[in-house]
Amino acid sequence: MERFQFEMDAWLSAQIKNETNPRRRDLLRKGLGHGTVEFLKEIWYPAIGNFNNLYPEWEVRDLNNRYRYLDLAYIVAGAKGCIEIQGFGSHARDIEAWRFKDLCMKQALLAIDDWLFLPIAYLSIKEDPSLCRQLVLSFVGKFAALPASSSLDWIENETVRFARRLMRPFDAKELAAHLQRSEKHARRILQRLVNKRRLTVVGGKQRYRLWQLPEIHGSVTDI
Repeated sequence: MERFQFEMDAWLSAQIKNETNPRRRDLLRKGLGHGTVEFLKEIWYPAIGNFNNLYPEWEVRDLNNRYRYLDLAYIVAGAKGCIEIQGFGSHARDIEAWRFKDLCMKQALLAIDDWLFLPIAYLSIKEDPSLCRQLVLSFVGKFAALPASSSLDWIENETVRFARRLMRPFDAKELAAHLQRSEKHARRILQRLVNKRRLTVVGGKQRYRLWQLPEIHGSVTDI
């Protein structure tokens, strides 16, 4: 995790240095919350491999002109995504009524303002990290912001993006329809990506095979 810590520290320092808003700058100087750091370490960085377009403690205003802060904002070319780490306490049965009401209002306001909202439970980070990484890949895939890999041609890159957006096994017929190619051509593309370890075969005989992204177990992917 030395590489992660080095890059996270550099990313956070740059955020503080470039921030002109004193309220957000002060929040960043206090450091990120434990849940946010665990999410970055266990989920985001292993899945994405960088912190590009990611902004912690991002400030927004609600309809009452109050300041609110998002755990993580992902902003690309005007498109806006919000990742919130939900602690167990926020959803316990004895949660204060005002806190629950405020949380719902915050999510509603983000949706109205065209934010793509992704809540992640802290327990899921610890108990279901692979699933959380797949969720993050699909979340980022909706922004079409991941750079193309130089080791893949354009149609292979588009196939990997297709797999990220789906986040489930798919067959050659689905890919063929997406790429507007024959099913036979789609199967050849899929086999090339399996050989390059960018996709994996889920099961089934040759004619009924399904494909998906390989599971991620904590190593940075080549994207």
